[in-house]
Amino acid sequence: MACLRDLRRGKGDPTFERDSAGSVWRASRLPSGPVTYRLTPVSRTAVRSQAWGPGAEEFAAFLPALLGSEDDSSGFAPEHPTLKEAHRQHPHLRLGRTGLVMEALVPAVLEQRVHGLSAFSSWRRLVTKFGERAPGPTPKPMFVPPTPDVWRRIPSWEYHLANVDPARSKTIVRCAQVAPRMEEAASMSFADATRRLRAVPGVGIWTAAEVAQRAFGDPDALSVGDYHLAAVVGWSLLGRPLDDAGMIEYMKPLAPHRFRAVKLLQISGRAVKPKFGPRTPLVDHTWH
Repeated sequence: MACLRDLRRGKGDPTFERDSAGSVWRASRLPSGPVTYRLTPVSRTAVRSQAWGPGAEEFAAFLPALLGSEDDSSGFAPEHPTLKEAHRQHPHLRLGRTGLVMEALVPAVLEQRVHGLSAFSSWRRLVTKFGERAPGPTPKPMFVPPTPDVWRRIPSWEYHLANVDPARSKTIVRCAQVAPRMEEAASMSFADATRRLRAVPGVGIWTAAEVAQRAFGDPDALSVGDYHLAAVVGWSLLGRPLDDAGMIEYMKPLAPHRFRAVKLLQISGRAVKPKFGPRTPLVDHTWH
């Protein structure tokens, strides 16, 4: 179930869990209400689904797209040997879409310009404090993310205590204030949806791409501006680093499947980047 991996925000994500049977548990918020679902693989191309909560019935309609039923890989024929081999090994890769914009947008904003570990910690703290307990027999206490109205009303000092600086917290509040218009983007074309997202101050090209990958299943949503991605693409396919401009130019022939190519590198274990020097330091905004 590779299409679900990107929905997890760190190992301690309170909305995501795996159990000993290999099942994926997720807590989400559908238009009809909170839902907890459990997906258990029964073969390489089939899963067994269980769901609990007010959103359980509606989830049945969301499930096919979540598992990639709307993904269209036609025209994807990479020529690079590394990508060709990754595609051969993972012919059943499907890019899923949740159709839930705020669910993808808030954690993407939290991950702007900070270390992933810090963003995951912020997400965990805010969701467990301001979300609600997930329905059903979850394998551990799980939480449904807050509603847009709750995100909008979280006091500034609570964002501060969660190590979220004012720029990111204000962007979350602005997005929550126009949440219905954000959710409308899920029914638009990929290009129009991205424009709708970027109309909100603080939502740039990287954030919009991160949302498009998860909420829309956009196979071409390239995370330009990512701290690692351009170098990873360069080292993996050329044996040398690239910057964003170089990555964009090099991956032009792969459009409209640039994210699909990146995903294949990741799940095949062929995404490489040599380590040089220490990692970037974690920034603690609670001391400012």
